[in-house]
Amino acid sequence: MAYASLLSLNQTLDQILHPNDQTEQPHIIMGSLHEKVSFLLSFLDVSSPQNSDKLRGLEGRIRDAAYDAEDIIESSMSNQIVSESGSHEYRTESHMSNQIVLEWDQKFERLQKIIQEFNSISDEVVKMRERNEIQVLLPSNSLPAASSKSRSTNKSATVGLDHDLMEIKKLLTKPHSELEVVSIFGMGGLGKTTLAKLTYNDSLIANHFDVRAWIVGSQEYREVLNGLLNSLGGTNHESGEESIEKLAENVSKILKDKRYLIVMDDVWVIEQLTRVKSLFPDNNNGSRIILTTRIFEVAKRASHLCPPHHMAFLDVEASWNLLHEMVFGEERCPPELQEIGHMIMRMCEGLPFLLVLIGGLLYKSERTLHYWKHVERNIHSVVVGMDYHMDFLVYISFIYNQLPHHLRACFLYMGVLPEDYEICRSKLTKLWVANRFIKPDRSKSLEEVAEEYLKDLVDRNLILVREWSYSGEIKTCSIHDILRDFCLMKSKEEKFNSDVEYLPGVHDNLRQVSILTDLKNQIPRFALGNNRDLRVRSVTFFFCNSPNDIHFITNFRLLRVLDALTIRLEEFPVEIVELVTLRYIALSYWMKHTFPASIAKLCNLETLIINPGKFRSIFNTSFLPPEIWKMSRLRHLLFVGSYLPYPTHALKGGTFVSLENLQTLSNMINFRWTKEVLEMMPNLKKLVISYEHDGRTEWSSYCFDNFVHLHQLEVLKCFFFAKCYIKYQDPLPVNFAFPQKLKRLTLSGCRISWKNMTVVGSLSNLEVLKLKFHAFEGPVWELNDGEFRRLKLLLIHMTDLEHWKVDKTHLPSLQRLSLRYCYKLVEIPSGIGKIPTLEEIELCECKTSVVTSAWVIQEEHESLGSNGFKVVLKDKDDTDISS
Repeated sequence: MAYASLLSLNQTLDQILHPNDQTEQPHIIMGSLHEKVSFLLSFLDVSSPQNSDKLRGLEGRIRDAAYDAEDIIESSMSNQIVSESGSHEYRTESHMSNQIVLEWDQKFERLQKIIQEFNSISDEVVKMRERNEIQVLLPSNSLPAASSKSRSTNKSATVGLDHDLMEIKKLLTKPHSELEVVSIFGMGGLGKTTLAKLTYNDSLIANHFDVRAWIVGSQEYREVLNGLLNSLGGTNHESGEESIEKLAENVSKILKDKRYLIVMDDVWVIEQLTRVKSLFPDNNNGSRIILTTRIFEVAKRASHLCPPHHMAFLDVEASWNLLHEMVFGEERCPPELQEIGHMIMRMCEGLPFLLVLIGGLLYKSERTLHYWKHVERNIHSVVVGMDYHMDFLVYISFIYNQLPHHLRACFLYMGVLPEDYEICRSKLTKLWVANRFIKPDRSKSLEEVAEEYLKDLVDRNLILVREWSYSGEIKTCSIHDILRDFCLMKSKEEKFNSDVEYLPGVHDNLRQVSILTDLKNQIPRFALGNNRDLRVRSVTFFFCNSPNDIHFITNFRLLRVLDALTIRLEEFPVEIVELVTLRYIALSYWMKHTFPASIAKLCNLETLIINPGKFRSIFNTSFLPPEIWKMSRLRHLLFVGSYLPYPTHALKGGTFVSLENLQTLSNMINFRWTKEVLEMMPNLKKLVISYEHDGRTEWSSYCFDNFVHLHQLEVLKCFFFAKCYIKYQDPLPVNFAFPQKLKRLTLSGCRISWKNMTVVGSLSNLEVLKLKFHAFEGPVWELNDGEFRRLKLLLIHMTDLEHWKVDKTHLPSLQRLSLRYCYKLVEIPSGIGKIPTLEEIELCECKTSVVTSAWVIQEEHESLGSNGFKVVLKDKDDTDISS
């Protein structure tokens, strides 16, 4: 954490030394400190991972000194900002001013000592360089091209699993009608979960069962029930909203009379299976349960009908094939690396988990004999003659120490997440940015750099991609439970992260707090929050606690991240506006709410997320105050529905400033896009907006034609709907315009004629297009040459379209076509089937003739030897297609 602590301190100093900053800290000492921090950052940037052992002691000193310095500086800044805002009760302004000056004089001495410590560390670094004890990274152009590129994909450990997959599929589809449990047993790292996922996602299995669900057996029973309901597409529920008995009843109702497949991953005790299995009706139709476990006794007792499937170690050939695929893909291993490569392979002892990890390391590292020998020497003692679980942790420690410094905090942050937790890419990168793990790059946004960090960790197989979007981006990701164990262990060593269970015993340098349990009756033992000098920077709730449990976080006065989406509030917790260091806030509401004007005190706020959880309705509307336009650091505003006041005061020469850093704005209602407003938010990349037609307001008053001036916009979602007393709203004006940089577009309720589709088709970068609820209308749509050159996904949802004229030249990049509730469409044009990139046609509630035309297309693909194409039929519109 040395690098992350330095990076965070450096950004704090940059903020202070910026000429527009209003703080009055002594600039001479800050400049001196900034110089030392910049030197050490540059040193770590070029330091080779092979220096890890030599630098370990220095890194601990760097981390502690940087933590101390930042705590002193941010505490003083916080006091000054709060004092200037007049927020302290019953204290006069002069009294507070005198107190801050006195406080700064006392802290000045401490900062000087910290600078002396940095001087001492820097001197040691210089001496190590002079003695040639420090290796530097090779210039990027000296590395093989293949190792410097990004795969942006996860190559799962599928090598050697073909036989296992075939066996499990036979057990699941055999004619025996009684409900059976199929157990997959083996030690950690053998690929039990991978095999279960391969089976679960297999097209034969998907078509064989009516419904499928995936749950984690080691979770609390309530979480298991909620996971089942969400996975089965039942009514969404949140913990605390329904009794356990009611949740269990809902699960049983959904599964009744259906042939189902349930995967219970990572079961440790038989009681976990017994309790959940009691919910599953035996419909005598061949339903199955897949259970994965490390415990043989659990696998043995799970079923008397089906013996456990024991996962075996990979043989030498399969092990080499897997390692080779991880490192080289379709390339050939250089002859000089063959022998050392096989030595490394053998040390992994046939464990896919280790082979995948070492493959990720070698893929991203120098392809030289010298470095591969370094790897072989370091893992030799790890994988021989030790307890296997400790093998993993020590082995992962070596992998971790080979990570570039800038990736370490991002990787360890994954330990904050609960076991088997799936997190959205966009949320994860925002959290990394808010926690200041990302090094600024003048040519890119912080979010773009964070995306690169994520892809790097994915390439190293340290983060698993759970879902990809059709535009080729990571949509959701997670971390293997063994890697999570390491993150937790290393985080405590680095004084970085803990959950509430262990918090009282952790050193007060702790930065991240993850709350994984109910705080009911535990707040007294969590009373360390009474210490005003606590250094906690991030608090994340993963359990549905009481709204009252959020108030203790005001004790963490240097807090940067408050993620409390699992706590459903009735009103904004106004006391948090005193936490002026907050950069990220995520809250949930269940009713209409108004933000206080005092939210503008949060002068460092970058991300504000308001989510109603799974209960979305008109009652979740938010009302933002005009003061929101003062918050110039805002980067992301995400709401289900919110009214953003028009900046009238600012446009008349008021004190408001522009939101020039704003990248995401979602979801604003009935907002007017005048040129003046666009100039105040010039860097928008994602915009979600909704409009309610009242029958009186002209569409033109919202200035939709000005969208073309949003030159950085890549994602746009526009929803138009009529008030309940209006049967049909007016069509949108034809002069609707879009910026050329747009990649993903969703339109709903526009009622524009198909003849005007050219305005969309001419977007040269468009990859995803979703047309919902009569976005375009008319009986015929005829595409023009040269349109939709890059479109990969097309969704048409609810339209009166009857005939669609298209051939393979019109949509040359199309991969997926989804037609939902297109009741009048006669057939899918045969030209669609001739598009060489097409992988899937999805249909829901369409005419029989449409389904028939889809099967004909599939038969044509099969006759040409293409097995990758498939037709998917859905009986309800349960999930949105990934974008």
